[in-house]
Amino acid sequence: MKLVRHGESGRERPGLIDDDGRLRDLSGQVDDIAGDVLGPAGLEALRALDPARLPPVDGQPRLGPCVGRVGKFLCIGLNYSDHAEESGLVVPPEPVLFTKATSAIIGPDDDVLLPRGSTRTDWEVELGIVIGTTAKYVSEAEALDHVAGYCVVNDISEREYQLERHGTWDKGKGCDTFGPIGPWLVTRDEVPDPCALAMWLEVNGRRFQDGSTATMVFRPAFLVSYLSRFMSLHPGDMISTGTPRGVGMGQKPPVYLKAGDEMTLGIEGLGVQRQRVIADPSV
Repeated sequence: MKLVRHGESGRERPGLIDDDGRLRDLSGQVDDIAGDVLGPAGLEALRALDPARLPPVDGQPRLGPCVGRVGKFLCIGLNYSDHAEESGLVVPPEPVLFTKATSAIIGPDDDVLLPRGSTRTDWEVELGIVIGTTAKYVSEAEALDHVAGYCVVNDISEREYQLERHGTWDKGKGCDTFGPIGPWLVTRDEVPDPCALAMWLEVNGRRFQDGSTATMVFRPAFLVSYLSRFMSLHPGDMISTGTPRGVGMGQKPPVYLKAGDEMTLGIEGLGVQRQRVIADPSV
């Protein structure tokens, strides 16, 4: 299934995309794409529905973040060897973990705001893992049983804040609007191999990233198991798994986002995002 949330920001309604690509409303069935809905019983109940009997949503409504009430937004750094190389860093022996503030989360086509003083805002197309059931000390063999599905994430980063302001990377990762997710949550049964998906990102029509999840160092099952050793993972938690080469920081000379730019990015089978970059109007 392809599950979505549609409508104005903060008032999104649950929905699904039917086999003809039409948006159908799920408000009469569930209150949100969140919590218990993401578990096996909740997803099975949605699969049992006849999409043709669900109300169609006309027009082109805004799509919100594909998961509601995200509790933790966990991210893995340097998880593609080619990206580590372009960053002048080595792949670590264990996953690098950082977090994005949940206040960074926006819909897949919402505007991205350049924060005050930003000169080095960058892009990163990433595979997102959505947790469906609580995972604590789970083995790698059972880890994917706790996954509801996958989505596209743009891990937007302000490199000066991330790398030159000392301390953790979080300062450059969690700015408002720096976490577009969606357009869809694609359930795990429709993604038989999350490590065989083409992924790409363009800025103003120029392709900068053109890679595959096949080159991921630490793979989804390992990441879920690994993270569950340090904290319980709960339904709706998001794990963003790293990016291939082609980020702005790695260009020669570096290329960073500016107001008026437009990003387009996607992952095979998981949909496409489009974001316009604007100056934060509060600045």
